[in-house]
Amino acid sequence: MTTFVVPPRWVFLKIETDEGIVGWGEPVLEGRAASVVAAVEELSEYLIGQDPRRIEEHWTVLYRSGFYRGGGIHMSALAGIDQALWDIKGKALGVPVHDLLGGRLRDSIKVYSWIGGDRPSDTAAAAKDAVDRGFTAVKMNGPEELQYIDTRAKVEKVVDNVQAVRDAVGPNIGIGVDFHGRVHRPMARVLLDALAPYHLMFVEEPVLSEHVDGIAEVLRTSAVPIALGERLFSRWDFKNVITQGLVDIIQPDLSHAGGITEVRKIAAMAEAYDIAVAPHCPLGPIALAACLQLDAVAYNAVIQEQSLGIHYNTSNDLLDYLVDPSVFAYSDGSVAIPRGPGLGIEVNEEYVRERAVEGHRWRNPVWRHSDGSFAEW
Repeated sequence: MTTFVVPPRWVFLKIETDEGIVGWGEPVLEGRAASVVAAVEELSEYLIGQDPRRIEEHWTVLYRSGFYRGGGIHMSALAGIDQALWDIKGKALGVPVHDLLGGRLRDSIKVYSWIGGDRPSDTAAAAKDAVDRGFTAVKMNGPEELQYIDTRAKVEKVVDNVQAVRDAVGPNIGIGVDFHGRVHRPMARVLLDALAPYHLMFVEEPVLSEHVDGIAEVLRTSAVPIALGERLFSRWDFKNVITQGLVDIIQPDLSHAGGITEVRKIAAMAEAYDIAVAPHCPLGPIALAACLQLDAVAYNAVIQEQSLGIHYNTSNDLLDYLVDPSVFAYSDGSVAIPRGPGLGIEVNEEYVRERAVEGHRWRNPVWRHSDGSFAEW
């Protein structure tokens, strides 16, 4: 098992077998890459010498055998391992992972393009460019830093940015607005009400995950679909959000929430409550390939995030590490489900090793309010 820390902010995992079959995964937690790499190394002690085909058994042991379990670091390490094991099994049998999960129920899935929004960027022009490139949905950040109680000027700035995007793309393009957990309870209703006239596709993380139950009535009465889940890491984290009907769309990340094995279970649990799934994925090509295998078999999967051209990708972009970038060719706002064996992609290992020499130490920015106190980013 070999990890590669590669720009712009990703980690790739290569698992080799004694049959010569190789699987790839993407175990990373943004800003904590080195910690996840260390966790992968610790978990590898159990895996070396095991039969890679027993994926459910390995997932269970790697999760449950630790007295302390769950959380971002552990579940991200487990996620990348799980992806690589599915990749191995699919390649060994010569079929895509989705065939092993029951066979695909869709041929493609809608994707959206990130258009920025912080500090602020020219989101209207970026949205128009995305539509011109064939996307039918976009996502932007909404507010900058917000105090518990903030000014009307801050609210109007968010509204003006969203209105500019709506004016640029017209009424039929989906617009997602990410609050990024920056909004506290007192301002959540204010912003949701202010944005209602723009018929948004969804509002993401209107509050932090730990506060969502505290404003359940606000969220339930909003006309805007509510999405959340990138900071939840297991079916147990999602349980209350799903069973209490607190949101309309869950966004598990297949590189954070235990991989394909776990997110399949999370998606099935959500389907029982008529909640949609839109996997979170501002990451690399292996993570996206894993998401698409899940999208292929989850009836309630509605749209897929992807990172092509996202502002984080300054030194390398989504397609750089693939032998055949056309596997993620977008058309009419959608991407086809990969049909190749395993995850359906071929990683350019030579280039991965070359870029791993540079590596990265990506960190979240630290924001502060005007009074000097810490602000949620």
